[in-house]
Amino acid sequence: MERDIYGGEYRMGVDERSTVESVGDGQLYRRDIDPEIDDLSFMANRIRNNLSSRLDGAMKAKRVFDVIAASLALILLSPLFLIAAALIKIESRGAVFYIQERIGLNRRMGDRRRAYTPVETDRRDKTDRRKNIHAGQPFRIYKFRTMVADAEKFGPVLASDNDPRVTKIGRLFRKTRIDEVPQFINVLKGEMSIIGPRPERSFFINQMKSEIPDFPARLLVKPGITGLAQVENGYTQTLERMGEKLFYDLKYISELGILQEIRILFKTIYVVATGKGAC
Repeated sequence: MERDIYGGEYRMGVDERSTVESVGDGQLYRRDIDPEIDDLSFMANRIRNNLSSRLDGAMKAKRVFDVIAASLALILLSPLFLIAAALIKIESRGAVFYIQERIGLNRRMGDRRRAYTPVETDRRDKTDRRKNIHAGQPFRIYKFRTMVADAEKFGPVLASDNDPRVTKIGRLFRKTRIDEVPQFINVLKGEMSIIGPRPERSFFINQMKSEIPDFPARLLVKPGITGLAQVENGYTQTLERMGEKLFYDLKYISELGILQEIRILFKTIYVVATGKGAC
């Protein structure tokens, strides 16, 4: 049993050996996990019922850490901004920063306990309440540009490991995660956290909601620069992979606590330093 970052205890836990097998019909089948947790809907409901009332306290503690860590990071890495900007400009035309709208924390009516609505049909009007799930607050994410100009002129496309749109410098930035450094600005603005689910675009969130109704449950916390899904599952190349990563996002929220935050931070440092693993 793990304690959260402000002293409470969460009874819900998933075996560290859990592995993802497949995604289909809104369910994520896994091996070697708590037999009670047999699909994403059950997992999301446990989060909503057991954790949502405690999230405000946890988020306040995380916010203090985020502000301190992001401030130090921006000060220490400030020379990197000049170097990165010069390298980007030397190799390709276009802006230094890549700015795009992403979806963040669900602030519906200012109450996270109502941020996630269980799937049900109203008997009076026969409407599926999944259609009314709020998708979260949009914000502008900052990254160093790693792709050629107009990389998505034909529409949104998920990035891949060997994406031909990525420049040579961009490939280095992605491997070392230098492209993510400007997101510390988003953290200071309160739009992101150091650790949390990956911020996604509304285009892909809407697609995932149609396949997995419980996908919005990941918006109960702020998106993060790094996170459990990022260090365990790497880049999201397909919608199916995005569904697989949802399991890790819900696992992160269900086990929200200081020990887990520390594990993810050290795993992120290891991956960035060695180039081995996901993230």
